[in-house]
Amino acid sequence: MFPAPIEKRSDAAQAMYKSFLPIALFLWLAPLIAVAIFSIKPDADFTTGNYWGLPSTFEGAANYGKVFFESDMPRYLWNSVLITVPTVIGAVALSCMTGFALGVYRFKGNLLIFFMFVAGNFVPFQILMVPVRDLTEQIGLYNTKMGLVLFHVAFQTGFCTLFMRNFIRALPFELIEAARVEGIAEWRIFWYVVLPLMKPAIAALSVLIFTFIWNDYFWAVVLTQGPESQPVTAGITSFNAQYRAAFHLMSAGAIVAALPPVAMFFAMQKHFIAGLTLGAVK
Repeated sequence: MFPAPIEKRSDAAQAMYKSFLPIALFLWLAPLIAVAIFSIKPDADFTTGNYWGLPSTFEGAANYGKVFFESDMPRYLWNSVLITVPTVIGAVALSCMTGFALGVYRFKGNLLIFFMFVAGNFVPFQILMVPVRDLTEQIGLYNTKMGLVLFHVAFQTGFCTLFMRNFIRALPFELIEAARVEGIAEWRIFWYVVLPLMKPAIAALSVLIFTFIWNDYFWAVVLTQGPESQPVTAGITSFNAQYRAAFHLMSAGAIVAALPPVAMFFAMQKHFIAGLTLGAVK
């Protein structure tokens, strides 16, 4: 049913695997390498058509200096922090509570409510562009960071609930029963018994949601405009002039924008892997 490990395959298959692995790795890294090279090229290289060659001069310090000190990039980065962090907190907090309710309690309609949370993940978000934009304009949340936060929390809670509910269902139910026998209130069971056991899942989910929201471009363009509320993914396009694109500054801005989620992953790597693999082996 599952593919055999490469160590158990024939010598020819192993040789083919080892030959194609560096090629696949290069193809995957090629766009990232191109962006990194573009970020240290001078503007003259793009006007002369030197897109893929080596930089005529290395202007990395100048390009990144313009990004940080001669543009609104610091403000866009701060907007991304103000949008992403509350979204992660809100989505994870709500999903912990809904996951606890759907995973622990048995009541009529439990499965139906759970399916409703899951069904929201299968709705193509592009078809919601016009109604969501009109709704935010009617309630005064268009072009505001709060509107983007509320929207992301609403849409991410479905996936987060699916993640948390399945995680809680895998916990030993005997602990909850023992706490109930002792007469502990349900909210104290959630806070003192279940929540500490959910720390690996919370860490893994926080990294995932942080990456999703920080890298969002579609809704950042649809629901915000200008440096007052736009996150960094949409703010990178501000380096484009009316008739010309500043590829070197856009590339430098893209590298800067990619650093926070990368740092977040490496900082939480241990907890992230533990949360994804917990329960995989009994």
